[in-house]
Amino acid sequence: MATGIDHIVIAVRDLAQATEDYQRAGFTVTPGGEHKGGVTHNALVTFADGAYFELIAFKNPDEPQEHRWWARLATSEGLIDYALRTNDLAQEVVELRERGLDAEDPVDGGRFRPDGIRLDWQTLHFRGASSNALPFYCFDLTERHLRVPGGEASVHPNGITGVAGVTVVVNDIAATGPQFAALTGHDGDDVTAETEHAQEARRYAVGDVTITLVQPTVGASDLRTQLERRGDSLFSVALNAPEGGDPSIPLGLSHGARLLLPGGSSEKILASDIVARA
Repeated sequence: MATGIDHIVIAVRDLAQATEDYQRAGFTVTPGGEHKGGVTHNALVTFADGAYFELIAFKNPDEPQEHRWWARLATSEGLIDYALRTNDLAQEVVELRERGLDAEDPVDGGRFRPDGIRLDWQTLHFRGASSNALPFYCFDLTERHLRVPGGEASVHPNGITGVAGVTVVVNDIAATGPQFAALTGHDGDDVTAETEHAQEARRYAVGDVTITLVQPTVGASDLRTQLERRGDSLFSVALNAPEGGDPSIPLGLSHGARLLLPGGSSEKILASDIVARA
């Protein structure tokens, strides 16, 4: 089974500008380096719970490319994907397929850090109608701490300590929900009544985090707008901070990512003019 969130992918057009903006928002940002093939590069916001944000940019964002994320970045910046972690990817593939998921074979990936250290990992993606809603897996072949730095790199002036969960907007929970039940090994909990603008909502636990599927009501809402524009997709990320903490994050610096503050607050880091700036 997956042990939790590995990372959240946030697509940006200008990595240097995004790094500066996330620092202004109170995050510690670590340069990531260039991915194999030289098409993309990234920076990381790592957290004390082991999860992290990957700020990723294409070197030539206006040049059409076959990369699975390019078409979504061409539409707008923001949340683009999310990854789970596991202690044994080979065994995970077997179990996922046994539970009926159409899991592809793991694919090798990697990047070179700015200090020249080479990192290697494998990713696992899914095929099928729910593939845009489902996460992917990321499994380290080199030591994880080389890819995901801890210590001072995971301490943030704004007080954020990690990822509490993600929300995924979907067109049809009746069709998508069974895929997440197979992914997590349980049927999830009905949280429709506590979810704004939800015709139906189900929450699935993965380790200490949650994945909430939301099928929006027909009326106007941010959920409905994103569903019509991008289809099934990652909608928002809920963050953690120490109990009693009062994280302060300036608005307008997230490059389109909906990041929810702790304590159930509806306040969001909004994209505002940052999306258009690039």
